[in-house]
Amino acid sequence: MPPPRTPQIPVVVLAGFLGSGKTTLLNHLLRNRAGTRIGVIVNDFGAIEIDAMTVSGQVGSTVSLGNGCLCCAVDASELDTFLETLTRPSARLDVIVIEASGLAEPQELVRMLLASDNPHILYGGLVEVVDAAEFDATRQRHPELDRHLAVADLVVLNKTDRVGEDERERLRATVAELSGPAAVISAEHGRIDPELLFDPALRPDGEEMAGQLSFEDLLRQEECDEHEECDGHGHADHLHAAYESVDFTADVPMDPRRFMAFLDSRPEGLYRIKGFVDFGAGDRDNSYALHAVGRFLRFVPRPWARGEQRLTQLVMIGAGIDADALTAGLAACRAEPEPDAADTERAMWGVLRYVPEPAREGDAEADAADVQEAAVEA
Repeated sequence: MPPPRTPQIPVVVLAGFLGSGKTTLLNHLLRNRAGTRIGVIVNDFGAIEIDAMTVSGQVGSTVSLGNGCLCCAVDASELDTFLETLTRPSARLDVIVIEASGLAEPQELVRMLLASDNPHILYGGLVEVVDAAEFDATRQRHPELDRHLAVADLVVLNKTDRVGEDERERLRATVAELSGPAAVISAEHGRIDPELLFDPALRPDGEEMAGQLSFEDLLRQEECDEHEECDGHGHADHLHAAYESVDFTADVPMDPRRFMAFLDSRPEGLYRIKGFVDFGAGDRDNSYALHAVGRFLRFVPRPWARGEQRLTQLVMIGAGIDADALTAGLAACRAEPEPDAADTERAMWGVLRYVPEPAREGDAEADAADVQEAAVEA
């Protein structure tokens, strides 16, 4: 059984056609990071890197690839170089966001990430930004938009303030049909809750702890002054209304076969699942950290601490999800009082398929292929 690993940095791919509002959304995340250290890779198309200039100064580590689409590279060596830089301990980053060129192929970007040899990164999801006001026209110009939506983990229907209510509902239904199980949320000016994409660190920098006005504070105030809606609290206070968060705790071990069946059939709109799972007789030495985003799934075993209460504790995040149904579904995954040990051990193989193996000679390609098969549906 593989030992616990050092926490990995999630890498979020932010995609969308030109003008959809990717940079606006990224700037919003940077303005509302709540102490989270965000590394940004800006993938511009063309020699003048306007997007990189737009986010310059708002984040400690900004790397620009420039002059072409990352997904068109022959291999991922350039991306791996930048990720290696951003994942160094000295960078102290909590999350990395790749803002893809408007001409990029999102599925290829995801495959490059999943095939990366960097052990310090973890796939954080593909976010596709869509311009509500120009959706039909964009779809006519770029029929590949349907394919991009089909592989997204989260779709942000942006600029909804520019369309009427009936049109907004029509667009939302169309996007939901094209994106399948992905969560779909509406937004104005790219304002979404950062907690949809990553867990805020909530540990301000030293200068912020001293009470000085930070650049982040100034940007947030500028945004408030522009829209005159903050009342001193900021937009992020109200963004949670766009999604639901469901907590689940059980002091009875989970049956691995039932639990995997629940994950395999998780409903549309459920974007993230995080937490720890107790499989009881399946592995009495470890709890399993669960990280699921969209179609991507990973378990990492963690030894129980001496005297630690053995619980399953999960948080589920999505849009349009049925909290009661999710809770009932998980409750039905609890193991029987005296499970058959041999059967439970066999059932654990369904879990172990999603446990990353230690790097070994000749296994890297097979591991990457397994993860790709689980994370990206062709």
